[in-house]
Amino acid sequence: MINWSNLDTLTSYRKLLSLKGQVSLSAVLDAARVASYEVPMAAGLSYNYAAKEVNEQILSVLQELAGEQELVAKYRALLDGEVINTGEGRKVLHQLARGQLGKDVVHEGKNLRSFYEGERAKIAEFADKVHSGKVTGSKGDRFATVVQIGIGGSDLGPRAMYLALNEWAVKSGVKKMDAKFISNVDPDDATAVVASCELSKTLFILVSKSGTTQETLANELFVKDVLKKAGLDPARHMIAVTSETSPLANNPGYLASFYMDDFIGGRYSTSSAVGGAVLSLAFGPEAFAEFLAGGAAADKTALEGDIRKNPALLDALIGVYERNVLGYPATAILPYSQALSRFPAHLQQADMESNGKRVNRSGEAVGYATGPVIFGEPGTNGQHSFYQLLHQGTDIVPLQFVGFVESQAGLDVTVDGSTSQKKLCANLVAQIVAFARGKSDSNPNKHFPGGRPSSLIRGKSLTPAALGALLAHFENKIMFQGFVWNLNSFDQEGVQLGKVLTKQVLSGDMDGTLKAYASFFGL
Repeated sequence: MINWSNLDTLTSYRKLLSLKGQVSLSAVLDAARVASYEVPMAAGLSYNYAAKEVNEQILSVLQELAGEQELVAKYRALLDGEVINTGEGRKVLHQLARGQLGKDVVHEGKNLRSFYEGERAKIAEFADKVHSGKVTGSKGDRFATVVQIGIGGSDLGPRAMYLALNEWAVKSGVKKMDAKFISNVDPDDATAVVASCELSKTLFILVSKSGTTQETLANELFVKDVLKKAGLDPARHMIAVTSETSPLANNPGYLASFYMDDFIGGRYSTSSAVGGAVLSLAFGPEAFAEFLAGGAAADKTALEGDIRKNPALLDALIGVYERNVLGYPATAILPYSQALSRFPAHLQQADMESNGKRVNRSGEAVGYATGPVIFGEPGTNGQHSFYQLLHQGTDIVPLQFVGFVESQAGLDVTVDGSTSQKKLCANLVAQIVAFARGKSDSNPNKHFPGGRPSSLIRGKSLTPAALGALLAHFENKIMFQGFVWNLNSFDQEGVQLGKVLTKQVLSGDMDGTLKAYASFFGL
C-alpha cells in the first residue's frame, strides 16, 4: 500500500533542512567533480550536476527522501494504470503512448496501449497518403503545408518539437511539409498564418479533446471562412484530433479524425495523436517513431531506484532541495540551441500548470513551497537579456543548461579562429563557471558573488530520439516533484475560473466590476 504524505511530515526532509548551506560552489567546483557528478541519460544524453549545491551527505539524504516518499513505487503505480489524477478521477498515461513499462492498462474493455498504437498507425497511413499525393486538397493540389489549430498543450508542445527538428529534417532529407500553428484567439494570429499559406495546398489540423474549446473553435470558423472565400471546400482541407465522444469525431466535415483520451493531459500530449499528426506529416512517421523511442528509453531509466542512475529523479530531488531548503523561487531553462527556442515555453506550461498548486492530493493546504516559476530563452540571446539579474540580482535562480556538440544544419563559418558552433559552446561552458564561481572586484558594480547553481544536459546532436528523451526527462522530473510535494500534478483547475468569467462577459451577465473593465473594450 503506497503512502501519500506531505513533504513536511518526512524524517528525511527534516534532515535536509539541517544541511542547508553546506556547499560553496566556488570552493568545491573542480575538474574531478565535473567528471564524477554526471549521470548517463537515454539517447546518448548526459545529466551533469557538478555545479549544483549538493555533496555526498546531501545526496545520501535525497536518496532517503526518494525511499521514504516511495517515488519510484508511485511511478510504477502510474504506469500500471492506477488513478493518479485524484482531482478528475483519471489514470495518467502519457508514458504509455511511448511504450509499455507497466501492466496492461484496460479501460472499459479497451487495451489502451493498443489504442494508442492503433491511432499512431492510422496517422502514419494517412501521412503516407498525403505525402504520396493520394490525399489532396479540393482542387487536386498536393498538400505542402500543415497548420495546427490548438491552444495550450495542443500548441506549445507540438510547436516546440516541430521547431526543434526542422533543421535536422532538412539536413537529413526527410522534410515532407512545412508546419505552422494558430493558437491565440486574437484574430491577428490566424490572419498572419493564413496569409502566409497557399491555401489550396494547405491541410489544417483542428485539435480539441472536447470539441468545445472556445479559442480553438473560433479559429476553426475563421479558417473555414477564409477557405470558403477562396473557393475551397473546408472538409477537404481539415482533419481533427479529438476524443471519440466529441462532436468532432467521425464528422463528415473533416478528411479524417484521430483520437486521444482523457488519460493524457494536454501539456503531456505531444507523444499522442496531438503531436503525432503534425510531426508525422511534417517529417514522416519514422521520425515520430524515433522521437517516441527516445522518450520510452528515458521513461525506463526513471524506474531506477538509485538516484545516481536515475537522472529525472535526481534532477527532481535537487530541485526540491533548492526550492524547499535553499528557498529559490524560480528555475531558468537555458538551451544553447536555437532549435529549442520554444522548449522553455513548453516546459513553462508543463511545470507551472502541473505543480503550481497550494493544496495536496486530498485538497488540504500545504505548508511549504511547491512549483517554481519557470522561464527561459536560448543562449546566447539570453546572455544579452536577463542574465544580468541571474549573475548579480538579489535572488538566486537555479539554471538548467542544455547544449550539443554539433549544430543541426551543419553550416558554419570561422571568425577570429573559431566557428560559430564552437563560440556557442564556449559561451555555455563559460556561463556555467561564471555563475558558480563569480568574480571578486573592488568595484562593487563589477563584483560577481557567484554561488549560482546550474545543471547541464548535453549530447552530440539534437535528433528525434534525443529530443524525445529530453522531453520525457523533464516530464518525469515534474512528475517526481509532484509526488514529493504530494500534489496532483495532472489537473489544472487554475485555468477554469477565467473561462467562467469570460463567458459571463460575453453573455452580458456581469457584475459591476466586470462591467467596468469590459467597458474599456466596448463589451
